[in-house]
Amino acid sequence: MSDPDELLRIEGVRKVFPGVVALDGVDFDLRRGEVHVLLGENGAGKSTLIKMLSGAHTPDAGRILVGGEEVRIHGAQDAERLGIATIYQEFNLVPDLTVAENIFLGRQPRRFGMIDRKAMDAAAAVLLERVGVEVSPRTRVRELGIARLQMVEIAKALSLDARVLIMDEPTAVLTSEEVEKLFAIVRRLREDGVGIVFITHHLEEIAALGDRVTVIRDGASVGQVPAATPEDELVRLMVGRSIEQQYPRERAAAGAPLLTVEGLTRDGVFHDVSFEVRAGEVVGIAGLVGAGRTEVVRAVFGADPYDTGSVRVGGTPLRRHDVNAAMAAGIGLVPEDRKGQGLVLDASVEENLGLVTLRSASRAGLVDLRAQRESAARIAGQLGVRMAGLGQQVRTLSGGNQQKVVIGKWLLADTKVLILDEPTRGIDVGAKVEIYQLVNELTAQGAAVLMISSDLPEVLGMSDRVLVMAQGRIAGELTAAEATQDAVMALAVGTTNHSNGTEAPGGH
Repeated sequence: MSDPDELLRIEGVRKVFPGVVALDGVDFDLRRGEVHVLLGENGAGKSTLIKMLSGAHTPDAGRILVGGEEVRIHGAQDAERLGIATIYQEFNLVPDLTVAENIFLGRQPRRFGMIDRKAMDAAAAVLLERVGVEVSPRTRVRELGIARLQMVEIAKALSLDARVLIMDEPTAVLTSEEVEKLFAIVRRLREDGVGIVFITHHLEEIAALGDRVTVIRDGASVGQVPAATPEDELVRLMVGRSIEQQYPRERAAAGAPLLTVEGLTRDGVFHDVSFEVRAGEVVGIAGLVGAGRTEVVRAVFGADPYDTGSVRVGGTPLRRHDVNAAMAAGIGLVPEDRKGQGLVLDASVEENLGLVTLRSASRAGLVDLRAQRESAARIAGQLGVRMAGLGQQVRTLSGGNQQKVVIGKWLLADTKVLILDEPTRGIDVGAKVEIYQLVNELTAQGAAVLMISSDLPEVLGMSDRVLVMAQGRIAGELTAAEATQDAVMALAVGTTNHSNGTEAPGGH
């Protein structure tokens, strides 16, 4: 007899792609009214598993049961019919359509053969109220921020009468306040009897929201534990070893200034921003979303213009709004959006690693392919990129391995100043520590690192100094000893001015 509360069961599922065993005997089950966390490193097989449930992949072996019945899921329509909805990290919404049109895309209510917009908007309004988001059904999706886009995706899933809701890294780009709102919605759905498969790399979220955890490692399920399991045990299950230090910063004496920014201003975006980063130093930039952090470093790199101010590398002025000049001076940027701005997704690992050094590896218009291949192989090995080979398409790598490729291309270019914008977003704890060790190696060799992160413990754990931005300005600077979460947040929201210790006028 099947369990009436069991919504979903996966038994011994196996999936092989050319050169890669993605899943090898995975077991998983989901009950009515629970949040079951799926945990694992990048490349462990989580994405392959949820793509099987959404109909994008079919298993080579094993079986999937829904409501106790074995099923075959050959596409999105099969998944919808079975009550399975998936919300991916990259939202599946059409920007130029309204919220209601997106929710009911392909299933619009009709009257006399015409789309009944009044009924569609009314039904959408009910769903939007259920997920607790105040937005008009007639608003175009392109006008919404990330948090509201996510709520529209959830409303769309509920419109399908989904009994199984899969959420892939739903908090990766949300502020702490938005995360709390999302958690409240997830808890309401759980009370309504929806079963939720929740994928996250933020270990602190597991105990706050989850009921059970299934850990996948190297394509196999290695354990099922309660959500209250201590974080160090979860890490051990994920990576197969204990990680002694989450933030293993190795600090050394700072050398001469490598990057000097003075009075950088762009009207309406940032104002009078000045700082320096020395050889062997990691300088973190903290602040709330919208503080202007990414805009400043993109201007430093030459990707965006600025009105006044100057950027110098090793004392030499840098031509403004000129990426080639920045690269020639030894500046590298690992952007916030690695897929959209840091990689050529349809190109191979080898081609992506060689992007920055392509010009210097050319003689008389011909590229020394052998030297490029040898360099790519060396750096991929050094970084531990998990791949079938250098010819593998970058889009098929896990998020952590994609990020290693983005960083690797700058290592090949012998970068003096490396700017890291959200370097570990969407990356598991094991890959994070590998990237932190890489930062240590760079600074030990005399490079300078400028790091932006919305993960405050990361900024505090890895920075030698912390700059805090608020409303487009540097609100204060903290040494590693002074930098605490409270001190950073006080500057970020404008309650103190660290340079003179006085209350800032106007509060927020």
